[in-house]
Amino acid sequence: MKTWQKASIGVGVALLLGGVTWYSIYKQSEGVVTVQTGQVARQDLTSIVTASGEVRPKNYTNVLGEGIGKITDIIVKEGDYVKKGDVLLHLENIQPGADVQAQQASIDAAVAAVQAAGANYDAAVATLAQRQSDLNKANLDWQRGQLSYKEQLIAKQEYDSDKATYDSAVAAVQSAQDQVAQTQAAREQARSNLAQNRAELRHTADVLRKTTYTAPINGIISYIAVRVGENVVPGIQGTAGSSILTISDMSVVTAEVMVDETDIVSVKNGQPAEVSIDAIPDKTFKGHVTEVGELAILRTSGQASMTEVTANVQEARDFKVVVTLDNPPTSLRPGLSATAKIQTASKSNVLTIPIQALAERTQKELDEAKNGTSSNITLAASNDTASKDIQGVFVVRAGKVQFVPVQTGITGVSNIEITGGLQEGDTIVTGSFKALRSLKPGTSIKIDNSTPALDNTTSS
Repeated sequence: MKTWQKASIGVGVALLLGGVTWYSIYKQSEGVVTVQTGQVARQDLTSIVTASGEVRPKNYTNVLGEGIGKITDIIVKEGDYVKKGDVLLHLENIQPGADVQAQQASIDAAVAAVQAAGANYDAAVATLAQRQSDLNKANLDWQRGQLSYKEQLIAKQEYDSDKATYDSAVAAVQSAQDQVAQTQAAREQARSNLAQNRAELRHTADVLRKTTYTAPINGIISYIAVRVGENVVPGIQGTAGSSILTISDMSVVTAEVMVDETDIVSVKNGQPAEVSIDAIPDKTFKGHVTEVGELAILRTSGQASMTEVTANVQEARDFKVVVTLDNPPTSLRPGLSATAKIQTASKSNVLTIPIQALAERTQKELDEAKNGTSSNITLAASNDTASKDIQGVFVVRAGKVQFVPVQTGITGVSNIEITGGLQEGDTIVTGSFKALRSLKPGTSIKIDNSTPALDNTTSS
């Protein structure tokens, strides 16, 4: 046999053996899924709810217009600290000032009228007393005259004169009483006029007062909405010239954040929080929850979801949560963007697994994997439990994976508590996402815990 023939036979045998070896390896690896794994371990776990919002003072006030007028000067500027009662700005006050002066003059006249009416009343009372004394004397003279006339001690003319004097005294007393009543009424009228003028003065003085605006609280001027020369109008929401400026009391600072409706049930008053502020990077501030909103707010419109207009709107909802900072820096200003991480729960030495290890399968899928056939699928599908998602993890056992239902507790940043279904030290499948999405119980696996390459597959 020639040499080239021997070489050809050798090459053929080598190719045949290589093919058999490749086919054997291929058959052995067929159906094997490459996964990453981890172990069930104990650790301390803290559940965090993260929400964004802005810095706001606990106490602030929007100074609104109280009257109509043109601004003549603004005393303060944004960033100034003011105390309660400090003057903020002035409005034109020529007409209100003139009204106050005129009304004060009217009050002076009314006071004089009251004094005169009082003097007249006192004089009338004195006259009445004098007329009453004259009546008493005339009555005595009349009584003596009657006795003397019966005994014929005096003449008829003297008797008639005593009677006339008595009747005149009676009439004088009646006239004096009428004069007292008249002067008393005049005095009360003068007093009423004085009270009315004083009420008018309070009104005009209040109008004048409203031309000078003072600070209702201590704080900083955080916003001024008007300029000198502009007109101020009485406070009506959304009306130009109605809102003048905002004073913020920064002694107590809060972060007002919006918490998603899926997380709000775990947020309670008093829970600790850490607040980060975009304007102060690389630093966090301790705080605690002081207010949890009871009414959902639509995310797009900002309106309360219980209003008639939005009652049937189906969209994402948030709840307002207020976090009060324990030691806020003096450099904070209202409106700064803030993010709060609220600690809703904390446990020590609990069983945990990575969150991404959790998977969901229906009972129908588990039955199919167990039986290796599609028989009885129709019957199973007719049962409500067949389509219900079961939460669990894939546990590695003898080179294959088994789906184990689990019960979970609190959720941390990247791990979740396991309260039932697993034991410490169990090896579980933690990735990749693509593998977990399609993995079935009983599948053979190959473990590769090296750093995975970037997966650009988009989940559906």
